[in-house]
Amino acid sequence: MEVHEILAAVKLGTVTVEEAEAYFRRKPFEDLGFGKVDGHRKLRTGAAEVVWCEGKADEHLLRLFEHIYAEEGEVFGTRATQHQADIIQACYKNVEYDSLSRILKIEKEGKQHKGMVCVCTAGTADLPVAEEAAQTAEFLGSRVLRVYDVGVSGLHRLLARLEEIQDANCIVAVAGMEGALASVIGGLVSKPVLAVPTSVGYGANMHGLSALLTMLNSCANGIATLNIDNGFGAGYMASQINLAICKGDTHE
Repeated sequence: MEVHEILAAVKLGTVTVEEAEAYFRRKPFEDLGFGKVDGHRKLRTGAAEVVWCEGKADEHLLRLFEHIYAEEGEVFGTRATQHQADIIQACYKNVEYDSLSRILKIEKEGKQHKGMVCVCTAGTADLPVAEEAAQTAEFLGSRVLRVYDVGVSGLHRLLARLEEIQDANCIVAVAGMEGALASVIGGLVSKPVLAVPTSVGYGANMHGLSALLTMLNSCANGIATLNIDNGFGAGYMASQINLAICKGDTHE
């Protein structure tokens, strides 16, 4: 149950004060032996713990999914392999795996999506990182507009979608090579732009370092730069910004 649901139930008398107190006194984490699941993270931050799948032992991954799913009714995993997806899908028929973004998730049905996050890419090679961002934002409750393959080598492609991009509450700009897309978008919109450099590019791209430096040194205002290939971090932050705007939770 959500915190507000518990408090509402206490008000209605369907949950006793003692039962509610027992819920809030529950340990803030569960020790599974190999790791500790942060059960109070959603209470503190608004979103439950996310599973980083890459490198985890099969048994550990399955137990993490089991525990979080039992507590939350949904679970979100990043950087999963097909092998890991097969393991989870053997136990849960409602699990979804996207091989492009490497997202592995079980999601509640009928979830409401609010506001708008726009995810843009310079090219199609940037799609794995962009989809990681887009699907993260969607899982967290944001509507997502995808505007892909609008890099600076064909600026007219971006300008053709400019009105839609400007209407979003937050824009994620995903680009490799020289990473110029974020600067271009930053000079055309009044909303926050989250720049994500990707490791796409030839030798001097240095696995995303050149795009990262371009984004960090952008002359456009309102740009914050994420780590190389960090689509999850961008999607998470973009959703926080978007949902805060939807709630009117802003400060002058």
